[in-house]
Amino acid sequence: MSLTFEQKKAVVAEVAEVAAGAHALVAAEYSGLTVDQMTDLRRESRSAGVYLRVVKNTLARRAFDGTEFACVSDQLAGPLVLAFSQADPGAAARVINDFSKKNDQLVVKLLSIGGQALPVSELARLASLPNREQALSMLLGVMKAPIQKFVRTLAEPHAKLVRTAAAVRDQKQAA
Repeated sequence: MSLTFEQKKAVVAEVAEVAAGAHALVAAEYSGLTVDQMTDLRRESRSAGVYLRVVKNTLARRAFDGTEFACVSDQLAGPLVLAFSQADPGAAARVINDFSKKNDQLVVKLLSIGGQALPVSELARLASLPNREQALSMLLGVMKAPIQKFVRTLAEPHAKLVRTAAAVRDQKQAA
């Protein structure tokens, strides 16, 4: 069943709105997947905060105009499912990467982040990006390390004095 002109305009507007606020895009060819597998993919993407949509390529090209994903417009070909990372840049890549490991029929065709089209081989690297909480904890650990080292350095002379006194005490008790 074909879409009416109004429905097409609504789809383009919806995808353009999502693309304007998205961090990354992963487009994968889904031919060969069953309905149950697609439902599982949609469920996983929904729980990860990823917008997943099957859109005609001509409508996707129109939606990408004026967004940072315009760089992949000319590469849209075949039946593609578009996954947009909304929460963190690696979310869509993680969902598609994990799902494609279980289902060989899902083949990644396009990858874009920050206005650049990346080679498909970068999918695993993008999927390994930390999410916001992980990145903040890593930053906190890096910021905390010099302070901890400084405090240990300040405490070391006192600790060394106590260890020396304890060694002298033990030596006198042994004699």
